[in-house]
Amino acid sequence: MPDKKTPAEGLDSLLEENRTFDPPPGFVEGAVASDPTIYETAKADPVSFWEGFANELEWAERWDKPVEGEGPDMRWFVGGKINACVNCVDRHAAGERAHKTALIWEGEPGEEVRWTYAELAKQVNKFGSALRTLGLGKGDRVAIYMPMVPEAVVAMLACARIGAIHSVVFGGFSSESLRDRIEDAGAKALITSDGGWRRGKEVPLKRFSDEALADTPTIEHVIVVKRGEFACAMQDGRDHWYHELMEAAENPCSPEMMDSNDPLFILYTSGTTGKPKGIVHSTGGYLTGAYATTRWVFDLKDDDVFWCTADIGWITGHSYIVYGPLAAGATIVIYEGAPDWPQRDRFWKMCERLGVTVFYTAPTAIRAFMKWGDEWPDGCDLSKLRLLGTVGEPINPEAWTWYHRHIGGERCPIVDTWWQTETGQILITPLPGLISTKPGSATKAFPGVDATILDEAGTEVPVGGGYLAIRGGWPARTLGIWGDEQRFIDTYWSKWDRNTYFPGDGAKRDEDGFFWILGRVDDVINVSGHRIGTMEVESALVDHEAVAEAAVIGVPHEIKGTGIVAFASLRDGFEPSDDLAAAIRAHVGEKIGAIARPESVLFAADLPKTRSGKIMRRLLRDIAEGRALGDTTTLADPAVVETLQKKYEAEAGD
Repeated sequence: MPDKKTPAEGLDSLLEENRTFDPPPGFVEGAVASDPTIYETAKADPVSFWEGFANELEWAERWDKPVEGEGPDMRWFVGGKINACVNCVDRHAAGERAHKTALIWEGEPGEEVRWTYAELAKQVNKFGSALRTLGLGKGDRVAIYMPMVPEAVVAMLACARIGAIHSVVFGGFSSESLRDRIEDAGAKALITSDGGWRRGKEVPLKRFSDEALADTPTIEHVIVVKRGEFACAMQDGRDHWYHELMEAAENPCSPEMMDSNDPLFILYTSGTTGKPKGIVHSTGGYLTGAYATTRWVFDLKDDDVFWCTADIGWITGHSYIVYGPLAAGATIVIYEGAPDWPQRDRFWKMCERLGVTVFYTAPTAIRAFMKWGDEWPDGCDLSKLRLLGTVGEPINPEAWTWYHRHIGGERCPIVDTWWQTETGQILITPLPGLISTKPGSATKAFPGVDATILDEAGTEVPVGGGYLAIRGGWPARTLGIWGDEQRFIDTYWSKWDRNTYFPGDGAKRDEDGFFWILGRVDDVINVSGHRIGTMEVESALVDHEAVAEAAVIGVPHEIKGTGIVAFASLRDGFEPSDDLAAAIRAHVGEKIGAIARPESVLFAADLPKTRSGKIMRRLLRDIAEGRALGDTTTLADPAVVETLQKKYEAEAGD
């Protein structure tokens, strides 16, 4: 996150995208959110608007005040008592959805598990009882380090049931990353697995866990799910097999009623200082925001099969695999492995086989699908899909239109969503039955959310570029950073007035009032006095027929001050050459102007990305400027950086 001193007096808007796509008539007629007056109603009284969704949840005690305080101190549904697990499981298992499929899981090797809400309730109750027998309860922190298996969802919900605060650590993180998060949270227990599968290879999670636990004295218990026949050591007195605990556990397990503003979970996200930030989310407000946006953004119907392809180690998995969809009584799909295993049509075969109707994935994944070729999705029956979504980095128009054509069959609306770990819920998005979309634009703020564009002085920018800002509040917003209140205030609430949230993104607003996210403010490139967002240049690069994915950075330039260097990954069938590099540079100049034309284009088989799919431009800058590389522990494939570094040094020496 940039601090409040980051210089920016606005961003130059270079990319023009004027195509619009109206919601299909048949979609509009049955849309969950179909009344255009909801925007004005929510704007006139946002607190009552959010209370309406909270009233659809099950509360043990109603709140005294719907909202209290402002800025970093704002709290929602003050005095209310609620349990997130009861709302995600019990109220469905005790009603008409008892025998509805709650969860469909597919392992990478091909196994399948289906649980009804009644079966999910039994699993969660028994594991909640098991955790209590180990002495865990309200306020205790529990780390979860698991593959994408059904027991991971059970672990999260069981913690919520007994009032323990879960901290999910992505199963692809190193033992060092796991150790740091356990230490910061002071976790009392760890739930892990003997291993998992990724592209046909074993991932030894228990071994990684043991390496981390050598330096984590707060851990008293380790619960191990037996995923397969993975070799692992078990320490007497500390380690417990999940299946043995479940065999001895009682059913039911009484839920712990939590204050609306008691923490539900801690989720760590990257910080510019190198120390991860433990983002804390509430129970009642967070659940309300996740539930509301799941229902309206994804137009959720009772017969939908909803697949968010994220991992539960990220906020997307928390909000739109577990808490939002299950609170809404949805059928969710969970997949353990890689999208290209054993072939590049794995996702599309699953959509066909499982009857997926709503599909939510990342622009990084979409660009990979484009690179692999149209034949993979075109060879599958995707006719049951009715709504598509994107999440993560801004999606470039070329990837948007490919997604619309090859996955959505030109009949599915696309909800391009902007939000963050800190916001907890989607804040900017089209409502698919109400808003005409533009490729690359997240369009409008969700009803009840006050998003705008401000300049450095805090003056509103009606049309054009500047800083994205959120005024007021929304229910799922973070309570703060675990153990570091001042960092929370300094990072998010000190740029303008105390009631305006600074997410750290540059954005522009067009003449229709649509928002376009331009990337992180600390990634903005200043070329000859023009402040250019990385998203627009990268969109122009990917618009070239040869480019599958691209990242741009700024490097010192003796005339311009800063020049643009592009890193490009090519689609299958194209080979790197000087002529192709020149053609790509020229294409950028034609698309958005000569000022944004890269000084050079470096071809790369892959780009350095985090395991959530975000491009690490910081590492690309380190490579280009010959600096020692920063932290690479969160990379999906650290070898990519070493390869790029050698290639860049070789080309620079020519």
